[in-house]
Amino acid sequence: MSTQNTAPATEVEASATRIQQHRSYLMCRPEHFTVSYTINPWMEPANPTDTAKAVAQWQTLYDTYIALGHDVHLIDPIEGLPDMVYTANGGFLIDGVAYGAKFRFQERVPEGPAFMDWFRANGFTVAEPVEVNEGEGDFLLVGDTILAGTGFRSTGDSHRELGEVFGREVISLNLVDPRFYHLDTAISVLDPVEGPGGVDKANIAYLPGAFDDESRRILEERYPDAILVADEDGAVFGLNSASDGYNVIISPRAKGFEAQLRERGYNPVLVDLSELLLGGGGIKCCTLELRR
Repeated sequence: MSTQNTAPATEVEASATRIQQHRSYLMCRPEHFTVSYTINPWMEPANPTDTAKAVAQWQTLYDTYIALGHDVHLIDPIEGLPDMVYTANGGFLIDGVAYGAKFRFQERVPEGPAFMDWFRANGFTVAEPVEVNEGEGDFLLVGDTILAGTGFRSTGDSHRELGEVFGREVISLNLVDPRFYHLDTAISVLDPVEGPGGVDKANIAYLPGAFDDESRRILEERYPDAILVADEDGAVFGLNSASDGYNVIISPRAKGFEAQLRERGYNPVLVDLSELLLGGGGIKCCTLELRR
């Protein structure tokens, strides 16, 4: 098997025993899913969408999380907000604090308050945003560090605000390929727990071509053992995945990434969300991590 797209793994890492972590997620049933406007390159209103198929595929993802032992909470879908299914964009949560979303495009603006209402009702302390940001779509927690994307949706000022809310190091990364308009389409966090009970150093997978030169330099320096994913796997939203530290839920079309994960001791679990990709979202987009 070719490993040309994989950074060299140490002998220890290649034989590592992966540790499944219990996770808690927020999802939203796509009862109103359709593509009636265009706010990313994947959305083409002229192409028909099948809401029933979207719901069935989403249900498979939900059932997969439950079967793996994770908790899944639901936010009620709101008619007229077809993108609410992409719950990852609704906020960013650490230690019981929810930094709310403030969407760039008017079509999604009402989602921000709806998610913040849910966070409050479910016991989270809400930090209302001033700056434009799209939640866990652009913010990823890797160990104690927050990787923060900009270039298409979340503004650089939101990275400063994010750091003020959580008091953690925030690393800004610039996205340059419009197909990968959110950070979670170009980076997958493979290890949700770093330190006691988890791995010594959390690792990631990423798509080098989605970033500018400086961002690639930062990623190479900080994550020398990262899995480097090929464009053909990125283009089917292979990196828009969810990991519990052992099981990594990915698109069945990301064949190269699937092989790379197996090489590193992870267990790829294949879930097809092809219908929801018509709206520019995949597995991670439909999955918001709730960190109490």
